[in-house]
Amino acid sequence: MNNEYDDFEKELDELEQELDEFESNFDEFESEFGEFEDDMDALEPQIETFEFTEVNTRTAVLSKNDMIALLCLKTADQGGAICRVDPREPNPAVQLYDDPDKALDWFTKSLSTSKKNGWRVVYDGLPLQG
Repeated sequence: MNNEYDDFEKELDELEQELDEFESNFDEFESEFGEFEDDMDALEPQIETFEFTEVNTRTAVLSKNDMIALLCLKTADQGGAICRVDPREPNPAVQLYDDPDKALDWFTKSLSTSKKNGWRVVYDGLPLQG
């Protein structure tokens, strides 16, 4: 019986050493993590807000063989977007541009290509409302 008690005491001592070691490592980790949090505060992203002073919108409605398609352009000071709604496609397609002039160029090219492919421009101007 004495032997079992000694084994138990030995195992208990080993567990206490492991616990002390764990607590020491945890304290180090906690200290390093605190430094990491301080560093993260310094890296907080600066959020820039943009005020768009000039937003332009243009919509082209195209027709071909009883189909209607839309080609839309929206530009602002900081970029632009072209949206194409093709009845043969399941979803609209959107392309974003950093430069509003490039967006306008691609809109013009896309409209020209559509005309060459047999599409007729029914309307080209500001979005229709109503």
